[in-house]
Amino acid sequence: MAQEEQVLVVQRKVFEEAGAFNGLATDVGRYLDKLFAPGVPRFIPRPQAEKDPSFKQLIPYVIMTCQGKYLSYVRGKRAGETRLVAKRSLGIGGHINPSEAMPLFGKLSETNLAVYLSAVQREVAEEVSVETPYKDKIIALLNDDSNDVGQVHLGIVHLWTLDEPKVNRKEQMITQMGFMTIPELQQVKDSMETWSQICLAGLAQMPA
Repeated sequence: MAQEEQVLVVQRKVFEEAGAFNGLATDVGRYLDKLFAPGVPRFIPRPQAEKDPSFKQLIPYVIMTCQGKYLSYVRGKRAGETRLVAKRSLGIGGHINPSEAMPLFGKLSETNLAVYLSAVQREVAEEVSVETPYKDKIIALLNDDSNDVGQVHLGIVHLWTLDEPKVNRKEQMITQMGFMTIPELQQVKDSMETWSQICLAGLAQMPA
């Protein structure tokens, strides 16, 4: 019998105590300190997490930018999250699963965050190959309780600023991948998944 997938979550009440919101919250320090506090992040079976809104699955959402353009792609038919198939996306990432390093969760909050950041790099590397130096900055938290997918997820939005636009896909589910300007992205906004629409609006408001 195959073992159930375990995913990283926090209790919804932790998110609410930090300050519940819908859309983007850019006061990232306020949230990260609470989400990665000792004993807060944990792993539970994914089938439970997908159906229980008393938990929020922590999902890294990595947006890549280079020379004023942003990486975008369309999820193909083999996408793991069937509710998002055929939607255009700005973010790369996914559920955080246990690994050899994950027992460190539950100790110092600084260690928890470092373990999480390493996991993000592994998640991205499963989907694309980034063949250039980059800077990683967490720019926002993303929440959307307006639909079934959003109710059980909490996005941690990363901005990877690449030295060169050298990104190649690894997963077959990734199609139509390329770098686009904000005006070009706005022209295809209606084909985007909800999280990408929210992020696009936020990026458009940022200074160039």
